Amino acid sequence: MYVPEIFKLDDPHRIAAVLRRFNFALLVSALEGRAPVATHLPFIFDAARGDKGTLIAHMARANPHWRDLAKLAETGGEALTIFSGPHAYISPSWYGPGDAVPTWNYVAVHATGVPRLVEDPAAVRAILTELVAVHEAGRAAPWSLEGQGEAFLARMQRGIVAFEIPVARLEAKAKLSQNKDAGVRRSVAAALREDGEADLAEWMDSVSA
Repeated sequence: MYVPEIFKLDDPHRIAAVLRRFNFALLVSALEGRAPVATHLPFIFDAARGDKGTLIAHMARANPHWRDLAKLAETGGEALTIFSGPHAYISPSWYGPGDAVPTWNYVAVHATGVPRLVEDPAAVRAILTELVAVHEAGRAAPWSLEGQGEAFLARMQRGIVAFEIPVARLEAKAKLSQNKDAGVRRSVAAALREDGEADLAEWMDSVSA
């Protein structure tokens, strides 16, 4: 990812927040001599596992992409997972007088690492339990795997492939009009709020103080 120094995001806590808040990401792999393959998946990010954390997910066994992950695991090849944070169009009219052009502000994180398949049934069940718990959190009556028929769960579990990606590299970018002065950034943040882009406006606030 092209990351000019002015837009570089290197705070590990803020990066982790992006990986958790915007966890529906794009997993990309490219074996030699093959076209790249991509799958959209929800991920869990465990910051405590490994120097840079570990990504955890699963996909349908019917999806041939998992075979590419198995090949990468065997050869030490890496997969790329792309997380897209808040983003929005930025109108030049928000800058005030002077020459300007439209642009796009956004937050994005690229995580790279060698995948490994998780084959132990108990470990797979634990991954599924955690993934459900993350997304059911805060609901008045959260759904869980508990109470579901074991035969049904076992059958569903056989239809997926779970995997982990210990993160080797993180590239993070927060393009938030840092090339403009603080007053302009505040003006852009205010306009974003009026457009309903509160998430991105909050990020803008973090560089406008």
